[in-house]
Amino acid sequence: MVGKIRIGALISGSGTNLQAIIEACDDEKIEGRMVFVGSDDPEASGLQRAREKNIPAFVMDYKSIIREFRREPAKAVLPDDFDFKEIFAKQALFSDQDDPAKGQFFLISRAIAEARLLDAMQPYPFDLLVLAGFMRNLTPYFIDRVNTVPNQPRIMNIHPALLPAFAGLDGYGDTFRYGCKVGGCTVHFIDYGEDTGPIIGQRAFEIRPEDTIDTIREKGLKLEWELYPECIQLFAAGRISVVRRNFDLGKGKKVARRIVVIEQ
Repeated sequence: MVGKIRIGALISGSGTNLQAIIEACDDEKIEGRMVFVGSDDPEASGLQRAREKNIPAFVMDYKSIIREFRREPAKAVLPDDFDFKEIFAKQALFSDQDDPAKGQFFLISRAIAEARLLDAMQPYPFDLLVLAGFMRNLTPYFIDRVNTVPNQPRIMNIHPALLPAFAGLDGYGDTFRYGCKVGGCTVHFIDYGEDTGPIIGQRAFEIRPEDTIDTIREKGLKLEWELYPECIQLFAAGRISVVRRNFDLGKGKKVARRIVVIEQ
C-alpha cells in the first residue's frame, strides 16, 4: 500500500491493545492512523483512550438491541439486504445438532446490531478493521460487507491462546486449567467460525510451576502489545497474502485450508 493505511477498531473493554496500536502509529512503527473506535458497550473504558487522542468514537449498544429484539421480535426491522438462508449456510458457529431456534435468534439479532454498526462506521472509510478485545462473534452479514474483495480479508483479531487450541472467550484461562507448559497469543483474520481464520502471527511464553492465571495473563498481554502492531504493519506494508493450499494427510486424505503467506 502507498501511504498510511486507515485503521478502524472495535473494542468491548479497557482497550489495552487499542492503546498499543495507537502508540505504534504515533511512533511510526505502523504506517497507519486510527480513524475510528467503536464499542458494543457504553461503559467500555477504552473509549476514553480514543477521545484523549481526538479519534472519533461511538457506541452501538448490543445488549439493548438484543434485549429489544427478545422482547418484541415481531417489531424488529431487519436490514433490507439480509438473507437468513444465505447467512446460515455460510456461518460456522452453529451445527445441525444445535437448537435451530438458538441459531436463528443469534443470527437475526446480531444482524440487526451489525447493520447499525456498519451505519455508524460508514462516515469513516478504513482499510483495516482491528478487533481489540471486541467480545462479539461477527456473522457473515457483517464480514461480507467489510471483506468485499475475494481473498483479501481486512478484519484482524488477536486471541489469547495459541490457536487452533482454546478458541473462545477465555484463552489464557483455558490454557492454564489444561495444564499447558506453553501459552501464547495469536493474530488472525476473521472468518465465519469462532477464532478459525488464517493465522498471521503467534508468540509463545513458558508456563512455569509457580505461575498463576494472573501471571499467565500478564505474560500474554505483554506479547499481545508487541505482536498486534507488528502484524498490522505487515498488512500496511502489503506483505500479507492469503492463499488456499491443499495438504496431504496420508492414506488418501487431503484437506484444503486458507493460510497466510508473509512476503519478505
